[in-house]
Amino acid sequence: MTRAKALRGLVLAMGYACTAIGLLHVLLGNAAIPGATDAGATIDSFGRFIGAVFAGYGLAWLWAARQSPIPATAVRWLTAVFLAGGLGRLLSLAVEGRPHGFQLVLAALELALSPLLFLLADADAVAVAVADADSPERDHPPARDGNETA
Repeated sequence: MTRAKALRGLVLAMGYACTAIGLLHVLLGNAAIPGATDAGATIDSFGRFIGAVFAGYGLAWLWAARQSPIPATAVRWLTAVFLAGGLGRLLSLAVEGRPHGFQLVLAALELALSPLLFLLADADAVAVAVADADSPERDHPPARDGNETA
């Protein structure tokens, strides 16, 4: 698999997963958070709000996946937000203690995928640039038929 295909697959996976998770939180509230089903109305309200924001974050990943080439700057910014979330989980672990085990799995994913996404961020743009450089039209422009305007 090429780096560009790996990037596109990861960007799509991020988009679909984040959108689905966000919508799940909007629909289920506290029930979507392992270990927080009895957290009360304030946390439920906050969770549903953050769920909508997370769904929007997922849509931003899907927007990036639909571009050609996938914009490296967008991937880097979206990845920075993802990494910040993982670091926030580490801060919570240090300040509040061990959360539900599922939260630790999510933190591990956020911290492991972020460097990979940073590494692959420009893979599609590089692949497109290489393909353009290898294009026969670059060395041999299309023949003119005399009907062009200056």
